[in-house]
Amino acid sequence: MSRNAYQQQLYELREKILEMSDVVCQRVRRALEAYETGDDALAERVIEGDHEINQLYLDLESDCVELLALQQPVAGDLRFIASSFKIITDLERVGDLAVNLAEYATQSTHERYPNVDVSHIGTETVLLLEDAMQAYATDDSAATHEIAATDDEIDALCERASRTIIQELLTAESSDEQLLEDVSRILLTIRDLERVGDHAVNVAARTLYMVDNDETLLY
Repeated sequence: MSRNAYQQQLYELREKILEMSDVVCQRVRRALEAYETGDDALAERVIEGDHEINQLYLDLESDCVELLALQQPVAGDLRFIASSFKIITDLERVGDLAVNLAEYATQSTHERYPNVDVSHIGTETVLLLEDAMQAYATDDSAATHEIAATDDEIDALCERASRTIIQELLTAESSDEQLLEDVSRILLTIRDLERVGDHAVNVAARTLYMVDNDETLLY
């Protein structure tokens, strides 16, 4: 294979991964919309569409393996392919979290905790993932540290929201089964949104390693 053809394969790999990230972010946004509006039909479409993300993952995994096996890349190209493989794994897992959020949406009771802004937390986490993918798209290693710092802020938002819910549970006059189910569901929602942010940091960490051979954010 000529050098130009090989470089074209690397370019196409990145473009396909960016397309996958667009699909994943869209699914998370739709799940959040379903959660906020109680749109069960929209939630079901998110759940049923998970197979598309899984197939994108498998196709891209195959592309990465083929490049590693047939081209035997070294140095920067090797880091790019290895990092890309890790990033698609994070994206696939975010797709799974979108399904979780959609499932919670079909069961949620919004009146219980109107002062907990799940929508705001969700919006911030999706924006963080989009920023991480933009850093990957443009080899912007400087942005990766900002992404990690922003995730700390999102973690703090999640912690405050969870604490509010638990405090209200402890002061509730009664703890019937429905109340406990509602508490469990919203805490799981917040946890999964926090995990979306964690995956965004993973993308940033792999980007930093890919561009600068810097393992600072890897953990």
